[in-house]
Amino acid sequence: MTVTPMDPQIADIRQIEQFLYQEARYADEHDYDAWESLWTDDAIYWVPANGADNDPTTQMSILYDNRGRISTRLKQLRTGKRYAQAPPSNLRRMISNIEVLDSAAQECEVGANFMLLESRERRTEVWAGRTTYRIRLIDGALRLAYKKVVLINNEVAVPTLGFLI
Repeated sequence: MTVTPMDPQIADIRQIEQFLYQEARYADEHDYDAWESLWTDDAIYWVPANGADNDPTTQMSILYDNRGRISTRLKQLRTGKRYAQAPPSNLRRMISNIEVLDSAAQECEVGANFMLLESRERRTEVWAGRTTYRIRLIDGALRLAYKKVVLINNEVAVPTLGFLI
């Protein structure tokens, strides 16, 4: 998505919402190439366990990926041979309560609530929580530098999480 920066924020809330909806659609539709293209080179993708404010470098996380690990995870999903996603889950997520939490000239922090429905053979899982994003303007396009997904039930064992949350 190409935007014209507005001082002092990188984009207006509507452009940010559209970017987040696009990111969700790519993940839901298993468009891994498009989803991966949204990330910056220094990106972090984090799903904490046992609370929201743990240190991911010293405590267990459900997921804590740097840019290289994001790419590796997507390569595995693209093979179609990842047991937890063979066949792939049918996914649809709703994003709400989107708000800009902090903003600078080239980057902003955004919070949003989400609910994700995952349909698999013989079962449907409901995932819900709060996501914090850091969105950066690079060469006129919005990019994802950070995504932290705090599941509402992250203090208990979660079912297999073999898709993009």
